[in-house]
Amino acid sequence: MTATLPRKPWWRRWFGSRSERAAARYLRSLGWRILCSNSRCPHGEIDLIALEGRSLVFVEVRSTGSDDCDRPAASVDAEKQRRLTRLALHFLQEHHLLDQAARFDVLAISWPPAQREPHIDHHRLAFEATGRFQMFS
Repeated sequence: MTATLPRKPWWRRWFGSRSERAAARYLRSLGWRILCSNSRCPHGEIDLIALEGRSLVFVEVRSTGSDDCDRPAASVDAEKQRRLTRLALHFLQEHHLLDQAARFDVLAISWPPAQREPHIDHHRLAFEATGRFQMFS
């Protein structure tokens, strides 16, 4: 018998999807090309994978229903960074892109209750690849 992970409540999935769509719109407005959204592998999921010029960008989207963008950005802790590094390495290996320039960005999105559009803080080069599987060692 295989154990299944508990699924997020519908409203969390909806809020997360809404934030990821807003993030993709924002990146497209910068001229970026979205290559993948919610890319899954055995290690987990990458929210967005985009191309900025010739650089591949792994984007983690964090969101909140308040006007505080600092808390979502700070939630990308050392463990999350290690997990994202493993995910990115898996993606690069699977697609034969190990020689491709790549980086990690974090988009912190806040949805204040009185506003229709979110506030987006874009943290470019949010962190370096970490852990035993560093991409550029």
